Amino acid sequence: MFKNILLAFDGSEYSTKALTYARSMAAQYRATLWLAHVFAQTSDLLGYEDFERLFAKRKCAGQLVLDDALEKLGKPSFDVCQELLEGPEANSILKAAANRQADLIVMGTRGLGALKGFFLGSVSREVINHSTCPVMVVH
Repeated sequence: MFKNILLAFDGSEYSTKALTYARSMAAQYRATLWLAHVFAQTSDLLGYEDFERLFAKRKCAGQLVLDDALEKLGKPSFDVCQELLEGPEANSILKAAANRQADLIVMGTRGLGALKGFFLGSVSREVINHSTCPVMVVH
């Protein structure tokens, strides 16, 4: 049923719980699991002399989040790929899902950002509202 599952992972408690579900689904369906992490856009840094250093710092921090997800996965019996993305979180997740032909997006109800929604975070709410594939939101 599922061939490509995209897990939006930010290292938060809820995304770690989502990782457990995504791992189970990928194992059950022998799907490829795409680990996606979105780091903040660097357009706010344009014009700074240290732009390249600051960009590299954000990218490195993002890779550490993906490395954490890989460590938490252990040695799975299915294919795992990584996707380090830059930009607005929801838009980046939706684009990655489209590019990877995701059959399912798995994410936590809330991430590390400020609490904006009552039951769902603003990113998960936007992904649910605009996704062309099913979205599993884990609490």
